Amino acid sequence: MNLLPKSHEEFAQPEYWNTFFTKRGGRAFEWYGEYLELCDQIHKYVKNTDQILMLGCGNSQLSMDMYDSGFRNITNIDISMVAIRRMLELNEKTRPDMKFLQMDATKMIFENEQFSVALDKGTLDALFVDDTVEVQKTVECYLNEIKRTMRCGGRYLCITLLQEHILRFILKFFPQNGFMLRIVHCADVGRVNQERNADSTDSVTMPVFIVVATKFKTLLAPILEFSLGKDKMQRVKTAEELTNAVTAVQKAAVICNGLYRTNIAGENEVVMDLCQPGESTPRYTVHVLDQPPARGMGRFAAFIVPQGREIEWLFATLQGRKKLQSSAKFQRLAVVTLHRDHAYLSLENVKEELTDSIKCLAPIGLTEQIPFLSLGDDVGQRKTLVSGISKISGEFLVEEVEGSNGKVFRRLSFLNNKFVVQSEALVKTIKLKGKKERKKIDFGYLACQHHLYMSAGVLLAIGPKLSGNESNHVVVVGLGGGGLCSFLHAALPESFVTAVEIDPIMLEVAEQFFELKQDKRFHVVIDDGLNFLEVCKNEDIKFKAVLFDVDSKDLTLGMSCPPKSFLEPAVLDNIKCAIGEKGLFILNLVCRNDAIRNDALKQLNDAFKAVCSYKLEEDINEVIYCSNNTKYKTIEEWKKELGKAARLLNSAAIERKLYNEDMLQVTEFLNELKI
Repeated sequence: MNLLPKSHEEFAQPEYWNTFFTKRGGRAFEWYGEYLELCDQIHKYVKNTDQILMLGCGNSQLSMDMYDSGFRNITNIDISMVAIRRMLELNEKTRPDMKFLQMDATKMIFENEQFSVALDKGTLDALFVDDTVEVQKTVECYLNEIKRTMRCGGRYLCITLLQEHILRFILKFFPQNGFMLRIVHCADVGRVNQERNADSTDSVTMPVFIVVATKFKTLLAPILEFSLGKDKMQRVKTAEELTNAVTAVQKAAVICNGLYRTNIAGENEVVMDLCQPGESTPRYTVHVLDQPPARGMGRFAAFIVPQGREIEWLFATLQGRKKLQSSAKFQRLAVVTLHRDHAYLSLENVKEELTDSIKCLAPIGLTEQIPFLSLGDDVGQRKTLVSGISKISGEFLVEEVEGSNGKVFRRLSFLNNKFVVQSEALVKTIKLKGKKERKKIDFGYLACQHHLYMSAGVLLAIGPKLSGNESNHVVVVGLGGGGLCSFLHAALPESFVTAVEIDPIMLEVAEQFFELKQDKRFHVVIDDGLNFLEVCKNEDIKFKAVLFDVDSKDLTLGMSCPPKSFLEPAVLDNIKCAIGEKGLFILNLVCRNDAIRNDALKQLNDAFKAVCSYKLEEDINEVIYCSNNTKYKTIEEWKKELGKAARLLNSAAIERKLYNEDMLQVTEFLNELKI
């Protein structure tokens, strides 16, 4: 039996509703939730002593449930005489004080200021069928009648789906007419409706809201508020902010409906940002993954990533999150990351904040409590040491975060790419005799694993001699926090390192927060790296190795390191001249686009006689080694020479007490080398 209208326009016609209620007989039709799901909000705004007007009562159980809960002063009106007669028959003996009147809500006959509460469950939605001028006039008459019949301080409660045109209209009407406006998301209604529609594959359960418009004589400025139901009310400044809050809930509902009915195993993850009302920056980001069910596997869990650890491979990449899910042994896992610039009191507080949102992501049929997993008993610590603005790199900050086993890491990040750490150092606490404890940077720690393989290339270029040799000059284009340069300086006393950095602020940051120190074997040149190399060619300055570790400021490109201009033929020609026949060009390539990567490799192969690459397993970084020496034409020769260099690097790090064991797994490294 098709009981829904063929077109939206029918909603406003008395004939449609007469037919509808005749077909349904005596069964109540609860469009927007049962009383039990709505009563928490209703009881906040309606008192037993209020004079209540129920607008468009239909055959809803709502007014009857309210009457049975102690609300006696209820007047029900509806445009359909069929509905009114049926409700009179149903209630005349059991609820004798309740009134039922057939009346058009746009032309009510009540006296001015007769009611203290007007309650509307879907009537506004039924009237506001489209955004035409004619319909808007009808709705304006309806709301003006509510305003006329409502006492000062009275409240209009409208239970609605808040379609875009309805939201836009009420955000204009109520503030202009001296009403304070609140919008509350009824999460319980959505959850129950989702369960009711569980068997429907094409039905989307849209979120239900309660609009609370309170009448005042005058308001000096609009008062707009929003709440996610159980959360406290949030004051917002503009209608746009309120619109964004409602829209975010509606968009999330579409996603949650899909996740409720569908398993996305074998597909990409679903990502959602969770914001507090009135705030534009996310408080949490949730990654939802599914995997095929297996024996002993749980249905659903949420994993909370401690602050500062969201950049680790296990949490920052899809492959890492899939590995995390596999080890956690849950069919569905929601991986939650916490954002900087937000305060988190405790792990328990975070769980409490997330509970309702995580429930909305649960699969169909889940009845057990959803477990929260994490790496420890707290949310981790993050402390900002300095924040600033660079004309070249934009906003940046240096912060300290607590990692695993209580280790503390100091990080440099650019805020235009918050989930990429530009530089990271391990901070040790040392205590000298008779002195207080102080923090010290561990130069043996390499956060960026590609730096380790670039360092092996440097050792290949300068050779096995361990005594100082001033011809062993190495140039590193891109300083950052100076982690790579400090490691080369500490591990390879035979090297003379020149770092070229375009941004003078980065040198200040590296010296003040990452203990970068210049001496006779290491100095920094503030210059454009490309200009520097051109000058070197013109002045016939040679280097044993040229290293590129420079990120692109244009995040729209498929290659984020190096900038595209760094691989132009003229630049590569300058590098060829700088390294001569025996030197090496070592490049950190970060590319997510296969076509762009292939173009970059072709440019390198066209410029150099021999090119070899190593792709890091858990990163998108790829270290490229380029030479003008024809002896490196075979992979065997590359493996032979890089193997020697890698072993020397391991020995040097241990000898200099930078590391207690081999830093680089030589066999694995050589096995993955490719021409």
